[in-house]
Parts: sequence; structure tokens; C-alpha cells
Amino acid sequence: MREIVLDTETTGLDPVAGHRVVELGCVEIENMVATGRTFHEYFNPEMIMPAGAQDVHGLSDEFLADKALFAEKADAFLEFIGDAQLVIHNAQFDLGFLNSELARIGKAKLTNPYVDTVSMARRKFPGQRASLDSLCERFGIDNSSRTKHGALLDSELLAEVYLELSGGRQRDLGLAPEIAARATAAAVAASAARPPRPHAASVAELAAHAEFLKKLSEPLWLKAEG
Repeated sequence: MREIVLDTETTGLDPVAGHRVVELGCVEIENMVATGRTFHEYFNPEMIMPAGAQDVHGLSDEFLADKALFAEKADAFLEFIGDAQLVIHNAQFDLGFLNSELARIGKAKLTNPYVDTVSMARRKFPGQRASLDSLCERFGIDNSSRTKHGALLDSELLAEVYLELSGGRQRDLGLAPEIAARATAAAVAASAARPPRPHAASVAELAAHAEFLKKLSEPLWLKAEG
């Protein structure tokens, strides 16, 4: 099953109010394994970047000034996602912005099936925080490089979170055969019974044993010998 983990950065919170997409990041996974294929673009939003939005993602007017328009990369984006299922954190936000951008250039809205990882997290952990950072912390995913929001980085982190929300993955199974053999041998050795150690009785032990035998009347082994 082919899926695309997707994230956007924008100039604000409401596409209806004219806010635009300024970054789009996508990560491809197949059968719950990342393939290494990505799609990543920055866009000139043709508007001044509000200070509040820049504080979130760090993308300035100067940085975006020479970037492509969304219209110039739309076909490449649509070709990349194809008919794959989309995986999005707070899906209605990103889909709303992408569909607004597509409508702006006369293209149809996205009809791909999608999974909202916020909803997944809330079902799995009711009453708990469902932000991307919180889920990374819960699953032990290293997000130390996430000092600002970034569409591609967030998509990569979200891919890890999604795999964990979907049941997790078996880890550390890529041991070289010789290492695995050594690990198996060590486990067998650890579980094996220790061989009996030879023990020579001391004079005192022999004397104590003799005294003990004197106290026994009609020991069973003498009857067996008779």
C-alpha cells in the first residue's frame, strides 16, 4: 500500500482569508516502510509574510522572494502523490490550504483518501496531548532538530509517528549473521547448567560424616546390599 505523509507551512491560518502555502513536504511510504522518495518545495506566496507566521516556521519574505509559485509546481506535486492515501496531522488544515491553492489555478480538489493522525492519536490516547512534539516524546522519536516548523522535517517525523500509531515496527533486526550467531551462542551458554565442580572432602567433613552414620539404625542402603 502506497501512502504519502504530507505537511504544509503557510502565511496564516485561513485560506479563505487569502493566506497561502509557502512550503510543502511529502514523504513516500509503502507497506509501512519509508522508501526514501520525497517531494519538497518552497513557494513565493505573493504576499507579505505576517510576523506571527514567520515566528512559527522562520520563512522570511527575503528567503521566499525567488522561490517558484505554487502554480509552477502543482503538476509535479499531483504526479508525486498520485492516488495514494495521504497521512496528515490535522488533515483539514492542510487539505483546506492545498485545495485553495489548486482552485486558485483552476485545478480540481484532492480526492485522495486520507488519514488524520491527530484523530488516530486521540482515539489511541484519549485525553492526552496529540501535538507532533508530544507524540514524538511519547514514542521516543528524536525531534531535537525541530527548532522551527518545517514541512519536510515534520513529514519525516510524522511518518515515524504514524508507523508507531499503526502498531509500531520491529526494531534492530538487521544484525549481521556473525553477530546474531554470537548473540545466540551467548544466550545458550548463559542458560546452560553449570557442570559440577570436583570437591575433595576435608578430614573434618569425613569425621562429621562418620559420626552421622553412627546415629543411624539399620540404614536403607545396608538392607539393599543384603
